[in-house]
Amino acid sequence: MKNILKTIIKESQEQKLPEIQPRKLHIPLDIPLIVSLTGPRRSGKTYLLLSIIKELIEKGVSPRHILYINFEDERLNLQTADLDLILQSYYELYPDLNIADCFFFFDEIQNINGWEKFIRRLYDNLTKKIFITGSNAKLLSTEIATSLRGRTITYTVLPLNLKEYLSFKNFDYSLYHSQKKAALINHTEQFLKNGGFPALVNFDNDTRLKTLQSYFNTMVYRDIIERYKVADAVLLKFFIKKIYANMGKPLSVNKIYNDLRSMNYKVSNNYLYDFLKYCNTVFLSLAVPKFNFSEMKQEKSDKKVYSIDTGLLSSIEFSVSENKGKLFENMVLLELIKSDCKVFYYKEKYECDFIVEKDNKFLPVQVSYFMDNSKTKDREMRGLAEACRVLNLKEGVVITLDQKETYEYHDINIRVIPVYEYF
Repeated sequence: MKNILKTIIKESQEQKLPEIQPRKLHIPLDIPLIVSLTGPRRSGKTYLLLSIIKELIEKGVSPRHILYINFEDERLNLQTADLDLILQSYYELYPDLNIADCFFFFDEIQNINGWEKFIRRLYDNLTKKIFITGSNAKLLSTEIATSLRGRTITYTVLPLNLKEYLSFKNFDYSLYHSQKKAALINHTEQFLKNGGFPALVNFDNDTRLKTLQSYFNTMVYRDIIERYKVADAVLLKFFIKKIYANMGKPLSVNKIYNDLRSMNYKVSNNYLYDFLKYCNTVFLSLAVPKFNFSEMKQEKSDKKVYSIDTGLLSSIEFSVSENKGKLFENMVLLELIKSDCKVFYYKEKYECDFIVEKDNKFLPVQVSYFMDNSKTKDREMRGLAEACRVLNLKEGVVITLDQKETYEYHDINIRVIPVYEYF
């Protein structure tokens, strides 16, 4: 095993690193904390690690001082007791190095049981320069909250936001040039349909669709079925498609349970709640709670469930793929989350798509792909105005594809803003 580890270490130090395509998320290099990157598969966590390595080398750090291990390398079959072999192999390759000056990068380390004890020993005794990634939010957060408490800083790496997508497309837009603005709207609609997984930005439609379906199957089989020992893959996929089909509505697990019972499918309610927990944990879905001033009531509320990526959603659930309104709502939610907002939905007499909280300030937000008639406009305004009154606010926002205006509705100032201007 040591020979394999030495080969992997040397390969990583000699590899040609990718060209850097800047992303919004900036990872500090000089803080004395373990940097933890979590997020869905293929969202760019490995790319960020490699970009950090490239930045270190450009600043004069020798590749010998950098150790990178991807725990999904098929040559590795490490158990907890084998983790120290990594250090032993590194020492044997470079016996003259001061480990305190070295940088350690561990990609998808969650695959090893007990990894957190190894990382804590490394941090407490050898070096503070540690970067880890994982595609399972709960596994990382649970271990971080116990063994690594106070020693980490965590960043969530999600697929590209709209501005990053435009940058990856090398598109420099102008809102004041009609031809460029038309191209901007076209790119926005493509982003809505295709999503933001970085590697797929320039794929043709057929290849992108097949790759997204491959991503989905990997998340289902490797991250849920294998890790959580789920016996019924057909039932799990049925459940996921159900929650995707009902995206944007308060999710009733009881209704899915009753649907299955009516089909003579024997399954417990708790089993389905476990499925929902697994989907959220591996970033197949995002749960948005109902707004309430009581955090306990928020936690107990039926959640609205959304996909982590609109392209992934379109590739799996055809009923949503042609519904631009639903996709647009999902896209705006993701843009809000990628902007570090906390998001709720509002539903009392009327509905407001989102209540957004940032820096201890609230903002009600409606989402409308296109307000094409007075009936649609009035429906959006009623919910927005009610949410504003509940929060004692005088302003609300409607995010659209391309409409822009400002007006008053029952003493509430309403700003209608295109999505490409808001974010």
